[in-house]
Amino acid sequence: MLQGFDGLLAFAVFLLACAGLLIMYSSGYDHGTRFVDHGRNMLIAGAIMFVVAQIPPQRLMAFAVPLYIAGVALLVAVAIFGITKKGARRWLNVGVVIQPSEILKIAMPLMLAWWFQKREGQLRPLDFLAAGLLLLAPVGLIMKQPDLGTSLLVLAAGLAVIFFAGLSWKLILPPALLGLIGVFLVVWFEPQLCADGVRWPIMHDYQQQRICTLLDPSRDPLGKGFHIIQGMIAIGSGGITGKGFMAGTQTHLEFIPERTTDFIFAAYSEEFGLLGNLLLIAGFIFLILRGLAIALDASTLFARLLAGALTMIFFTYAFVNMGMVSGILPVVGVPLPFISYGGTAMVTLGLAIGMLMSIAKAKRLVQS
Repeated sequence: MLQGFDGLLAFAVFLLACAGLLIMYSSGYDHGTRFVDHGRNMLIAGAIMFVVAQIPPQRLMAFAVPLYIAGVALLVAVAIFGITKKGARRWLNVGVVIQPSEILKIAMPLMLAWWFQKREGQLRPLDFLAAGLLLLAPVGLIMKQPDLGTSLLVLAAGLAVIFFAGLSWKLILPPALLGLIGVFLVVWFEPQLCADGVRWPIMHDYQQQRICTLLDPSRDPLGKGFHIIQGMIAIGSGGITGKGFMAGTQTHLEFIPERTTDFIFAAYSEEFGLLGNLLLIAGFIFLILRGLAIALDASTLFARLLAGALTMIFFTYAFVNMGMVSGILPVVGVPLPFISYGGTAMVTLGLAIGMLMSIAKAKRLVQS
């Protein structure tokens, strides 16, 4: 059962898990049972990873369509009679309360990898258009809830599959350039766009407020800008080597909001400093490079696309979380993989690592 396991990938996950347990103990030892629960979630994710790793990639492909259809159907059910909390309708009671959007983090890359596998050798522009529609349907439903963080992760996973399938750069560059121009214009005209009474089309009010707060946190330092300001203070106060394990004042005096979940990177930065951050980032880079190497070496198109997309999920998680805590991206609900507290996210990560292990294992068994 252990034959063919990718040791380098397992080592990368082990290092990140150790870092997660270390900072969770420091930031969460006085926060109920967060540390114990985090360890339990890691064990559950490890068990899921081990079980999924035993499933051959061709068997995984059989789950693509049913899982995607079930995920989209549940999202529609959420839109009709979902549970609303704090102004967002994201949950569904099916005997137990679930968040169906989490399913799409895995179902989306599975579905699109299956789609392009079926069209291998005969791809046409319409196939990419159809893939885009398959992607936009769940992303639109998730954004409607609204849940910007999860929709961003699902969108990134889907776009990664489409890109790795061979989408032309001629179709990628124009929207990318338009996006950069849009960002520049928003920054340039920030005083006018973020003035009181100005409402942006399409976006929800809270999304507009998050962008305006990112551009100028001092507009509301004790309200909407509090998270970003305190996160940046904690990161800066860590200096080169950090204040030391369990010695972070911003963390333990509770200036950092959500210090065990979305903003745990600020707590980590305060205690371990720039050197600790570089080591953590190196761990994520090692994990991402190993995942891409597995994708490059996979034996089928489905396996290559799935491994590449799953790897980019880890990149998106880490980049968005560190970016929002550092004040270069808007605050969205995206955890830091293996570091932040969260049972659902940990299960999703365990599934993703298990699928990468399955793809690596299948290739090694064929070679042996």
